Amino acid sequence: MKIPRILSGRTLRGFMESEKSGGLTLIVCTLISILLANSSFAGESYRDFWEIQAGSHTIADWINDGLMAIFFLLVGLELIQEIYEGELANVKRAMLPISGALGGMLIPAGIYMFLNFGTDTHAGFGIPMATDIAFALGVLSLLGSRVPTSLKVFLTALAVIDDLGAIIVIAIFYTTSLAWVYLLIALGMFALLLILNKKFNVTSLIPYLIGGIIMWYCMLHSGVHATIAGVLLAITIPFKKGDAKCLSNRMQHALHYPVAFAILPIFALANTAMVIEGNWDQSIGEPFAMGIILGLIVGKPIGITLFSFLSVKTGLCSLPRGVKWKELLGAGMLGGIGFTMSIFITLLAFKGNLHYINESKLMILLASLTSGIIGYTWLNFVLKKEKKIAEKD
Repeated sequence: MKIPRILSGRTLRGFMESEKSGGLTLIVCTLISILLANSSFAGESYRDFWEIQAGSHTIADWINDGLMAIFFLLVGLELIQEIYEGELANVKRAMLPISGALGGMLIPAGIYMFLNFGTDTHAGFGIPMATDIAFALGVLSLLGSRVPTSLKVFLTALAVIDDLGAIIVIAIFYTTSLAWVYLLIALGMFALLLILNKKFNVTSLIPYLIGGIIMWYCMLHSGVHATIAGVLLAITIPFKKGDAKCLSNRMQHALHYPVAFAILPIFALANTAMVIEGNWDQSIGEPFAMGIILGLIVGKPIGITLFSFLSVKTGLCSLPRGVKWKELLGAGMLGGIGFTMSIFITLLAFKGNLHYINESKLMILLASLTSGIIGYTWLNFVLKKEKKIAEKD
């Protein structure tokens, strides 16, 4: 999710390697969770474990509302760095991933709404809008050094903007009712932390940590999803351009591995503990299932490529050096790997309806797997062909 100047050369390769490992960890955890949930010896007890009440929430709720707030904090920190010194710092360079991400959200959502308009599943339009950066970059890294660095940068920047789009969608469309007192306290704490940063130049982590916990608690009770507090906290954290030791950068580096190898795998374990019925394939023909599958597999590459093409043709931006349209199309195919964000939005869209939640998770897994295979196969073919042409020349 990050592509600042400091992620070049060896550091970029290390980051890509960690994303590959993080993606593989997610795959392993997902497989383990599904196998355990459907096993005869531990299935019921495994599924019940995540529903154990711990205070006012179940274990699964604490993961989705609590641990995932840390994931959103990392997303916010990376977004801030992108805006100040990454691909989003230059307006003309930023327009290509911005355009691609916009198309990659609007077209899949449009496909879903076309199939589900007027039904009780219309709220799931946000599900196919998301891209899972760990999986997408993980698949891309399997192609090795043949992949142009600028294509990795494009896909990473696109995923950052995609995450921002998902956050906005969650805040606007998946907020049911508001408790104004809690919301105003949360926003007041956000303003106070901003003042500590901008006015008083406070660089100690402690006040931001305490303020962030208060803001998260109030968001949790406000009606706005608690994870939004993570993004708001990231905005208040002191960032200094070109300073790798500023608090924002230090937090980002400290959180990357725990998020990739602990928080997201735990999220995967908790949210794929579902029973796969023998007739699960019958759900594929239902509007919500078709909306998810077509949105991710078809809508994502069409939206990303079409909007990128239009932005280049209208002169808003240009293709990165060394990247061809067929390679960008391959990146768009990998954009159809939804997983983490798609599952997260599923829980909000179909809250309380286990049938739609479980079947949607299966469709997300199916669509993400298909998108990954198609994207990898296409890029492998294209890059091999490019390599042969280059060798002849």
